[in-house]
Amino acid sequence: MAAKQTEQFFDFDVAKYLGDFKVPGVDVETIVANQRKNIEALTQANKLAFEGLQNVVKRQVEILRQTMDEVAQVSKDFAEPGSPQDKAAKQAEFAKDAFERALANARELAEMIAKANSEAFDLLNKRFTQSLDEAREVFTKAGKK
Repeated sequence: MAAKQTEQFFDFDVAKYLGDFKVPGVDVETIVANQRKNIEALTQANKLAFEGLQNVVKRQVEILRQTMDEVAQVSKDFAEPGSPQDKAAKQAEFAKDAFERALANARELAEMIAKANSEAFDLLNKRFTQSLDEAREVFTKAGKK
């Protein structure tokens, strides 16, 4: 039942409904077209944000796999015979490398997130500016009539 109501909602023609109300100086078709552009921009921004999130998750999985492989290799290295000093030096070197990789990975993920957010925000900002220009044009035309 809810699916049918949703379907009916999306089939609702706002232009036809508002067109029945004849308001002098208001171009309903232009208003509806502008709102469609707004919805399309929002949809595209959501798509960009979602793709960015997918890329971040994909990269996190890659990082996890790399880390697990490195842990397995280091475990083997630590299990080999050697003096306690050599093992301590290897552990210190591993800890230093792991810390540097973690920082680099965090920086990479932060940059990926910032890029995705920036792309989505830029798209919305561009549409907002266009929408204001379109509204000004509508009001200018209405004022000349």
